[in-house]
Amino acid sequence: MPLHWLGLVAAVWLQSINGTNSNFPAYSSELKRILSISQLQLNNLAFASDAGKLLGWVSGVAAARLPLWLVLLIGSALGAAGYGVQFLFLTGRIHSLSYWQVFSLTVVAGNSICWINTVSYILAIRNFPLDRQIAVGISTSYVGLSAKIYTTVVEVAAASPSAPLERAKAFLLLNAALPLLVCVAAAPLTGYADVGKSRRLVAGFVTLFVITAVTGGFAVITSLIPRVLSPPAILIGLVVFLVLPLVTPAAEEIGEAVQQKCLIVVHDEESLKRGGLAGKDGEGSRNDGIGEEIPPLLMLRRAEFWLYFLVYLFGATLGLVYLNNLGQIAESRGSFGISSLVSLASAFSFFGRLLPSLLDYFFSKSTYTMSTSIAMGLMTAPMSGAFFLLVISKQDFALYTSSAIVGICSGAVTSISISATRELFGTINFGVNHNILVSNIPIGSFLFGDFAALLYKNGRVDGEENCVGNRCYQTTLLIWGCLCVLGSLLALVLHVKTKKLRGHK
Repeated sequence: MPLHWLGLVAAVWLQSINGTNSNFPAYSSELKRILSISQLQLNNLAFASDAGKLLGWVSGVAAARLPLWLVLLIGSALGAAGYGVQFLFLTGRIHSLSYWQVFSLTVVAGNSICWINTVSYILAIRNFPLDRQIAVGISTSYVGLSAKIYTTVVEVAAASPSAPLERAKAFLLLNAALPLLVCVAAAPLTGYADVGKSRRLVAGFVTLFVITAVTGGFAVITSLIPRVLSPPAILIGLVVFLVLPLVTPAAEEIGEAVQQKCLIVVHDEESLKRGGLAGKDGEGSRNDGIGEEIPPLLMLRRAEFWLYFLVYLFGATLGLVYLNNLGQIAESRGSFGISSLVSLASAFSFFGRLLPSLLDYFFSKSTYTMSTSIAMGLMTAPMSGAFFLLVISKQDFALYTSSAIVGICSGAVTSISISATRELFGTINFGVNHNILVSNIPIGSFLFGDFAALLYKNGRVDGEENCVGNRCYQTTLLIWGCLCVLGSLLALVLHVKTKKLRGHK
């Protein structure tokens, strides 16, 4: 049995429970009430979760020196501590926590996400050296399922799921316990590897594509159509869909047996040599990017990194900031379907993360292969159109359309960036390098989020508690649209610059 597939199954499970930061709105109001803090302080707590990514590079250093199962357990333990102490505070078992103690716990909890992400990325890259984009895209798409999983479990398990305090307790307990349990279950699967496989893994990936697409469809339908199924039935369905990837190794084995029997297997030795493969790739002798393995300190001195940093900042990070502010944007425009709007954006983000993998898999034999820089630029460009559409149109249709576009494009850029980091700076230091890149998420969240809040505050009419009307976010959306245009242009510059560097090798 091709056991290396179990590593990808582990990555799928890990990503599906690694969106704990998306649950913050579910208990933020209770924290605000109990801590007696202002709205600005509450916004800073939301930033604290992203701020944990500033230390994400530590998980990359650990992954280069420790077994993956240990890295996984450290990450889940950090999350259990960060969320667990807050749970004990809400339940009264800890009687006193200051605002800054809660802030620090939130940073620790946010940092735990980086550890689990690092293990997931390494599993996909190590086990599928010629199908990295496919494996990474499939696994990371499951992050979009996290909010659905946590919400459904709370609706089923919480004693009074409609009571704010009970929901807050349930989400914090789940955030602390579920990742720990899944990481313990997935830890034994991190040891399976078989880097000698070529791009002949047809049956396994087709099976996983189908399972992933159906899982996403199930999540979308049960989110957008109220009461189509009861919460317990939805939870059972999600568990079944998460167990189904375990059939992938058997599907690949059957597919290989059928191919051999029909004598249609062709071993293309020349393409295998061009792919550079296996242990060589993981050890740095192969690089289909600039042409060398680049350590973190040297990367920070490269102009290519800062171009890449800004492309991500004005693409995926800006999309994340928009989605974080989606509720307030919808409310200011007079839209009351906020829950369905968030579900729509989350669903399209799920498929956006999967899209690059589908394109890479089915068009991998094309004579022209697109660079990751160009791909990121092409996916950032539609986001500018989405923001401009919201500026010129007051209709709910524009809000739903723009949210879908931002969801799918930001999800796609997030997925592509994992391959881009490897393409630009190599695989040996990937864990550290990519975590340094995503440090732009808290930076962008703080800068773009606080700037939007300032403009929102200035847009209020005297005496109003909340800003109402398109003017509240009109200037913000216009600026965001222009930044997306700039991000697309910078992606083109990055492509030209790296193309020249390749030509000099």
